[in-house]
Amino acid sequence: MFLKAAIIHLNGNIWEKDKPQTIGFDKCVRLGLSEPKFLSEEQALTLQTINGLRDAAQHHILEISEEQLYLHAQAGITLFKDILKNIFKIDLTSRLPARVLPISTVAPTDVSMLFDVKIEEIKKLLVPGRRKRTEAYARLRPLAILDATIRGEKLQPSIRDLGMMGKQIIEGKSWEEIFPGVASIQFTIDGASPSISLHITKKEGVPVQLVPEGTPGASVIAVKRVNELSFYSLGHKELAKHVGLNSPQLTAVKRYIDLNSRPDCCKEITIGKSKFYRYSQNAIPIIKKTLEEKPIEMIWEEYRPRRRRADLK
Repeated sequence: MFLKAAIIHLNGNIWEKDKPQTIGFDKCVRLGLSEPKFLSEEQALTLQTINGLRDAAQHHILEISEEQLYLHAQAGITLFKDILKNIFKIDLTSRLPARVLPISTVAPTDVSMLFDVKIEEIKKLLVPGRRKRTEAYARLRPLAILDATIRGEKLQPSIRDLGMMGKQIIEGKSWEEIFPGVASIQFTIDGASPSISLHITKKEGVPVQLVPEGTPGASVIAVKRVNELSFYSLGHKELAKHVGLNSPQLTAVKRYIDLNSRPDCCKEITIGKSKFYRYSQNAIPIIKKTLEEKPIEMIWEEYRPRRRRADLK
């Protein structure tokens, strides 16, 4: 509801097309990342993670540690505070009593230390003969959910999945190998203000990628250990060749469909001191479909470039 309120406040639409109900959680996050944009990629990761744990708590046995609960609770409050301030211009401290929330006597700030401790605890429970497998899986599940949501997987881990992870733990594999998604993020604290602000942030050099809408079993975004230039592999001129247009014509089409605002198709990438718009393969079918629906001559007449612009890079 809070995300929907933000979308409405920014003059966005929360109604499903040709349906009597409003949009769901995933669509809210997707809109928040595109238009009207009010979420960062890291904020979307925080939302996905909390939502994944909520789903698991409803349908499975879940034993989340105090330390992990604190991280998610504090990150959630920080996210709420940031959106409230940035969108509605309301300071959370002016609406809540002046007390510390959340409260924890064991508040961690290092996710690697948390996983080191929890994996060792799970390993002890999985020792043959202890008959603690159910308890081990209950502790393993929230760690697996955190990793899966960061990697863009929406499906809850099955008993078989947990069993395979447990086997890897017994074999002595590091948690970074078992949970590559978690290994790509960190929790950072903003110490510049008297209030505690805790954020999930991706490690330097690890890109966040928007997952195409409608992908089965997938969340909205995912941390991927891939080169951004491999995903956004096309420059302006290369994209023009793929769709049978010249460079100025492509500029007109991009303006018509607002292609540069679609994270699944376009990203501004910085190389040294220069910034370039790069395009993914997803842009090709979208442009071709647009040209089938409206001739390039009509688009050109209305959206042709009047002067040289930066988006020709």
